[in-house]
Amino acid sequence: MIEVTDLKKSYGPIQALRGVSFKIQSGEIVGLLGPNGAGKTTIIKTLTGYLQPDSGEVIVNGYNVLTHPRQAQAAIGYLPEQAPLYPELTVQSYLQMIADLRGIEPEQQIGYISDAVQSVGLADYLTRPIGQLSKGYRQRVGIAQAIIHKPMLLILDEPTIGLDPTQIIEIRQLIKRLSQHSTILFSTHILPEVEMLCDRVIILMNGEIKIDARLSDLAQSSTTVLVLNEKTFGVEKALEQLKGVVKVETFRMDDHYPSYRLTVEQNTDINPAVYQLAVERNWQVRELRKDTRMLETVFSELTRGE
Repeated sequence: MIEVTDLKKSYGPIQALRGVSFKIQSGEIVGLLGPNGAGKTTIIKTLTGYLQPDSGEVIVNGYNVLTHPRQAQAAIGYLPEQAPLYPELTVQSYLQMIADLRGIEPEQQIGYISDAVQSVGLADYLTRPIGQLSKGYRQRVGIAQAIIHKPMLLILDEPTIGLDPTQIIEIRQLIKRLSQHSTILFSTHILPEVEMLCDRVIILMNGEIKIDARLSDLAQSSTTVLVLNEKTFGVEKALEQLKGVVKVETFRMDDHYPSYRLTVEQNTDINPAVYQLAVERNWQVRELRKDTRMLETVFSELTRGE
């Protein structure tokens, strides 16, 4: 659905994108993460044909965005950070205007508008001026204009920014429903949002991709935690001798039980060997588990590294 190759873009002396490359397959929900200035909005504007890169290639639905912009844009539904709304228009008038701009035939517009309105829950607000709607419902109007032509690809830039908790939940549920019919790429600063919605995450730092991984793979950790009921002599040394163990660190949990964190070789399940060793040495095991990493932890580690 999307293929980006060696994308570069500078604003004067500032390098916004430094050779970014990635692919997104049909049916994926991908979160685009990064601190302010990382290059997220520049990527989105380039994907939609709004911004021309200095070099590199962007293919959307088989079409080069630079050489065949209309064909590529026909497959895209786009909600920018500030939705392009006209407050004096009613919801229905605005969506009719968008349908005209999208080239939807007049005899088909009622059906397309009706489908978009039902999808976002705006059926009771068609005759209401957009300026009189709450921010959450204005955001729904923005999403309706993005999906009115039934795009194969939906690009959302900060879709829940400025919304209250109830509205955020509603928009998340809406995005999940829309993913049944469209590939979705959205940028956000809200890490739990990515964990709840996405199959995959792309993390940008200083115009470069630092992580491009499925969330299920990202959560996998190469560390194991062992907690004992009481302090026991020689545990650390015995653990270090297990095959596949790279490092052993001692620490104390909040409940003050002696604890050990084992860093192991990638794709190594050390837990059976640790359990067998504990049985042989008669250690009183309180807990033995793989250490899981939340997206927040991964993001913090990258930020500290940068």
